[in-house]
Amino acid sequence: MRPGPDRAHGLRPAADGGPAGRKSTTREPIIQESEAPEPEATRREAGVGESTRANRGWWDRNADEYQVEHGTFLGDDRFVWGPEGLDEVEAELLGPPEELKGRDVLELGAGAAQCSRWLAGQGARPVALDISHRQLQHALRIGGEFPLVCADACALPFADASFDLVCSAYGALPFVADPRLVLREVHRVLRPGGRLVFSVTHPVRWAFPDEPGPEGLSVSGSYFDRTPYVEQDERGAAVYVEHHRTLGDRVRDVVGSGFRLVDLVEPEWPSWNTAEWGGWSPLRGHLIPGTAIFVCVRD
Repeated sequence: MRPGPDRAHGLRPAADGGPAGRKSTTREPIIQESEAPEPEATRREAGVGESTRANRGWWDRNADEYQVEHGTFLGDDRFVWGPEGLDEVEAELLGPPEELKGRDVLELGAGAAQCSRWLAGQGARPVALDISHRQLQHALRIGGEFPLVCADACALPFADASFDLVCSAYGALPFVADPRLVLREVHRVLRPGGRLVFSVTHPVRWAFPDEPGPEGLSVSGSYFDRTPYVEQDERGAAVYVEHHRTLGDRVRDVVGSGFRLVDLVEPEWPSWNTAEWGGWSPLRGHLIPGTAIFVCVRD
C-alpha cells in the first residue's frame, strides 16, 4: 500500500493502529535534506507528463520518512487494502490464498513491496513495480525473492498476457492524469480470465475537508469538481499531484478499458481500529466510506 500525503486526499497515517504485521528490524534513518520552502496547495489542471514527474520526485524524496513512519503498520509481508485495515487474508479479493500458488502476479505502486512479499509467502510469483526508485530501495532492504521493476504504470514493460493477477493498494491510479492509460496496459498484460483488484480513496471523500475530526464531516466542495489537487513550488512547478474521479468515472474507466466489474467493496471501519490516519478516523469511518476497492475481470 502506498498512500499519499494527509494534506491531500490520500493516506498518511498519523499513528499506527490495528493488527500490526511483522516489524522490520532494519529500518533506515530518514535522510536529512536541506530545508525547502513549503509547497503551495492548489487545485489546477495537471497533465500526464507533469503528474508523472511530480509524483516520481515526491515519492523519491519522501520514501524514507514514509517507510519509517508507517512501516510498523504495513509490516514487511502484510497485504492491507486501506486505512480501515482490511487484510487480504480475510478479504480474499484476489481469490482463496491456496489458489494463489503458482500464479503470476503484478503489484502496481508497490512501494516497499509488502503486498508482494505476502503474495510470495502464499506461493505466488509476484513482480513489484513502482515509479519511485527510492521506494524500491526499501523493498531491496527488506528483501524478498521476486523481481522489482522501476517503471511507469502507464507503460508497463511486460509482454502481452504475462500475468494471472494484477493488484494495487492505493498505488498508481490516484496519481495518474488518465487512469485509462494504466487500465488498458493492465488489460494487455493480463491473461484472459485474469483479475485486477485495486483500491483508491473513496471518491466521496473529495467533497469533504481532509480532517479526522468533526470539521471533516461537512461538505466543503463539489463532489463533481474533478480539478486535480496540486502542490507546487515557488516557480509554479508541480511537486505532488493527485487526481479525482467520481465513482461513476471509475466504473466507466474500468468497463471502457475492457474489464467486467464483479464487485465494489467499501470497507466499514472496524471497532478494533481506534487510530486516526491523516483524514481517516473512527469518527469519519463510521459515517462515510474512506476506501473503494474495485474487483475486475478480464474476459
